[in-house]
Amino acid sequence: MQTYFYQLADLIGTQLQGSEQYQCWYSAEASDFVRFNRSAIRQCGHVRQSSLSLHLIDGRRHCSASATLAGHLAADRATLAQLMATLRTQLPDLPDDPHLLVATEVRSTEHNAPSRLPAAAEIVDQVLHAAAGVDLVGILAMGPVMRGFANAAGQRNWHQSATFNLDWSLYQSRDKAVKTSYAGADWDSTVFSAKMHGAMAQLVMLQRAPVTVKPGAYRAFLTPTAMQELVSMFNWDGLSEKSLRTRQSALRRMRDENVRLHPAITLSEDTYGGMGPGFQSDGFLKPDRIALIEQGVLTGSMISPRTAMEYGLANNGAGSGEAMSAIDLAGGTLPMAQALAELDTGIYVSNLWYLNFSDRANCRITGMTRFATFWVEGGEIKAPLNVMRFDESLFRLLGDKLLALTSERELLLDSDSYGERATGSARLPGALVKDFTFVL
Repeated sequence: MQTYFYQLADLIGTQLQGSEQYQCWYSAEASDFVRFNRSAIRQCGHVRQSSLSLHLIDGRRHCSASATLAGHLAADRATLAQLMATLRTQLPDLPDDPHLLVATEVRSTEHNAPSRLPAAAEIVDQVLHAAAGVDLVGILAMGPVMRGFANAAGQRNWHQSATFNLDWSLYQSRDKAVKTSYAGADWDSTVFSAKMHGAMAQLVMLQRAPVTVKPGAYRAFLTPTAMQELVSMFNWDGLSEKSLRTRQSALRRMRDENVRLHPAITLSEDTYGGMGPGFQSDGFLKPDRIALIEQGVLTGSMISPRTAMEYGLANNGAGSGEAMSAIDLAGGTLPMAQALAELDTGIYVSNLWYLNFSDRANCRITGMTRFATFWVEGGEIKAPLNVMRFDESLFRLLGDKLLALTSERELLLDSDSYGERATGSARLPGALVKDFTFVL
């Protein structure tokens, strides 16, 4: 696939006219998908696909278009010619773009990580064996993903890695289920068995009569999965340099008013430890790590080439949306095994759902608990908790309300496969907090 992509790039270069330049983004995958329901295979298949986004530039005028590829140069030659012709007819009618920033320094890279995954059938057999006697519903997506960039200056960037993402729930009854996931580049049967064992234990707890607590502020433990939902809200323009400068960011008070989070909060974009490419669609390389929040202090932001051009900054390889794609939140000192004991009495939150901003200026978020959320007394789970809504400022929840972060962290991969498998990732600890506000 790498050779094929380079051939495509060379072919595009031969079709340029006059002062035209090009840059292109290649995306491909060879994925196995298996859907489970009632602990049985309900759908399975293999998807092999590739697409190309072609960006034609002449001076400060530019436009782009995308097409699905056949994967054979002879068949794709006509597709590329049509794309080029379409873009060329559009360019004369477009205005100059003052914020266009083109990568002129040739910085070619290659990353080819050989697959370390077992066959899909082997993983499926383990899942079905482990789920015997319970109602498991979920999806397995696995296999190699490829990303590539090329431009007229001769820059070539290639990324290929193979990952898996098993996202499943054990259903008990009505709205009660235990949701779990296991993802990464190395399948470990022992780790999977431990996750399934933990989910089974929670499933037993769901058989108890559920309880409802009154609205109010409660001590709570948030699993890494729940933390992912909260921290991912920072990707809603929170750490975008453009949004910070236009004061649309939910974190703008951290820059404008020196608002700080708890000193235990150190957040970064960790491209080196993530699963995605080390370059973005405009050909700019990403640093191994971008420090965003250090010991509770906002120290950085995600800066795209357009924002860099507009404000006279150095870009740091952020995409056009200026969102994190490899979230890394540093761990703390609380052992995960002691989380319930340290919680003592309060709410164990496995998952959060339907999050949205209720007051963006104060980074206040609302959402619902979901799946296996429990009422805990004396460090022991007593009963499942009925669904509740929370409304809480992350300035407080990750600030003076934060008691501890777990020393262990969990790797969570973006499970989005609409159109293509995503390459985003998050490595997060769990969190013990006080006075978590539930409103109904």
